[in-house]
Amino acid sequence: QLQLVESGGGLVQPGGSLRLSCVASGFTLDDYAIGWFRQAPGKEREGVSCISSRGKSIPYSDSVKGRFTLSRDNAKNTVYLQMNNLTPEETAIYYCAAEKNTFQDFCTLVPLARRVDYWDRWGQGTQVTVSS
Repeated sequence: QLQLVESGGGLVQPGGSLRLSCVASGFTLDDYAIGWFRQAPGKEREGVSCISSRGKSIPYSDSVKGRFTLSRDNAKNTVYLQMNNLTPEETAIYYCAAEKNTFQDFCTLVPLARRVDYWDRWGQGTQVTVSS
């Protein structure tokens, strides 16, 4: 069974940090770009960041620039989203998504990758709550 599983969410105080993981099972992530998205209560799902199969990443939201970092460990079939200095407004369910594409500039030069409906494989999400 091909699936993505997110983990690492939880309750954190404002200004705190979390590292989310996205693990693939049933397939290898080597040839996949990975996107992270989030959905807050009552809001649409929005793009957070993207990393190409070759490790080039960009933020999809100006609000996370300098605070969120993507990395990948293909040996562990895992992509990580390091989130620092979190704010209460970032309380949401965080999802990872995979798209088979080996273009190293996929995230930066494919505008469609910012669209939620572009990605065809999703995890179930992990809840992140930022509250004091």
